[in-house]
Amino acid sequence: MRTAARTRHVGVPRWLLLPAGLAALLVVVPVLALAARVDWAELPSLVTTPAARSALLLSLRTSAAATALCLLLGVPLAVVLARSDARWLGPMRSLVLLPLVLPPVVGGIALLAAFGRQGLLGEHLEAAGVRIAFSTLAVVLAQTFVSLPFLVVSLEGALRTAGERYDVVAASLGARPSTVLARVTLPLVLPGLASGSVLAFARALGEFGATITFAGSLEGTTRTLPLLIYNLRATDADAAVAMSLLLVVVAVAVIALVRPRGAT
Repeated sequence: MRTAARTRHVGVPRWLLLPAGLAALLVVVPVLALAARVDWAELPSLVTTPAARSALLLSLRTSAAATALCLLLGVPLAVVLARSDARWLGPMRSLVLLPLVLPPVVGGIALLAAFGRQGLLGEHLEAAGVRIAFSTLAVVLAQTFVSLPFLVVSLEGALRTAGERYDVVAASLGARPSTVLARVTLPLVLPGLASGSVLAFARALGEFGATITFAGSLEGTTRTLPLLIYNLRATDADAAVAMSLLLVVVAVAVIALVRPRGAT
């Protein structure tokens, strides 16, 4: 075990320790500063108010729904991107990754342009009695829009790393493509799929810009935890800090769930 541990660090230049330490501090210090500002005596009462419980439960429900939607749509997309060599996949990959670089508010405006009452699709949906914008469904769509690339990138990378040799063997033995996918391909990349799912959930949990633009901030309907924190920032700074720490704790706990499997 000690030999293996030493082998992992062979070849790392010592000068990297300084920028690596600075990078870690850049993440850790703000979180510690947040914890230092919390009024620990008032923390339980601040994070258990009806508004806080409602926002947290809404965030968890919509993030879970968005993650399920990411799995439903993102797994097929990642498989196609990794296993196909069609020419249109290059532009498609760029479009899929676009939410990673777009300001979230731009994503919200784009969703409004598509699904709003006067939107490209929303106008027809509205005529059929289906309203999406400024509803809980709008929250789920906004979260899915920003978190889908995390799942697709993680799974596509895992698929490319795994290669196709086992898939080819299974196919040569007479397995159909769907059987190969379900029994060979996906089990091989399960750690990558789990990591991508957790990253997608965590990103959905922290989504703010696209949500407030596309879904608004209606208590009990669209006001997720990040939106509640934004509202509290102007009216109750202590509550905003407490709720921010709660969101950090939940996000860290979610990411930690998959860390033992992903760290090998």
